[in-house]
Amino acid sequence: MIGRLRGEILEVEDGHTLIEVQGVGYVVQCGARTLARLQPGQETILHIESLTREDGTRLIGFLDRGERQTFTTLINVQGVGPKAALAILDVLSPQDLMKAIAFDDKAAIARANGVGPKLAARLITELKDKPLAGTDTSAAGFAPTVVSATVSEAVAALVSLGLNDALARRGVDQALKTHGDAAPVQDLIKTALKQVKA
Repeated sequence: MIGRLRGEILEVEDGHTLIEVQGVGYVVQCGARTLARLQPGQETILHIESLTREDGTRLIGFLDRGERQTFTTLINVQGVGPKAALAILDVLSPQDLMKAIAFDDKAAIARANGVGPKLAARLITELKDKPLAGTDTSAAGFAPTVVSATVSEAVAALVSLGLNDALARRGVDQALKTHGDAAPVQDLIKTALKQVKA
């Protein structure tokens, strides 16, 4: 089983890349975020998850080992295939996914292509008490005990004011550090707005 490839990127196509390793070209399926960081002619290391099915073996590649580990965790959840797992990692880094699970934020997970509210809810239920491989809770900058409804409401309010989702979440995370977990939603919104405008 292949776990890592180091070589030259020959092609970057929609959904996959071709990497040459010692004269052999490997077709590796990647998420959009990974592909956006690859350039033909560049030497790189891809962390590989090998998936063997009836129609053969597929190689799934990641620039970050933590993403590969999170991908493996995701595909072990019933109903989450490789395509859905890659789609989730295209919209959420492993750290952001961990936050979405801790905050019970189904909407954030459901932004991924092919992931509906039911599947997002199942992911949260199954992974709620499991630390995601490849993430560091000590550096996550949030407490899993945060009242999820308050956080979700604050993020939604900031998005309605014109902030993008990632910026809104970052602002709320900073506000939580200032006010603590029991802060009223209005305080989180005000402080978050100051943080993102600073």
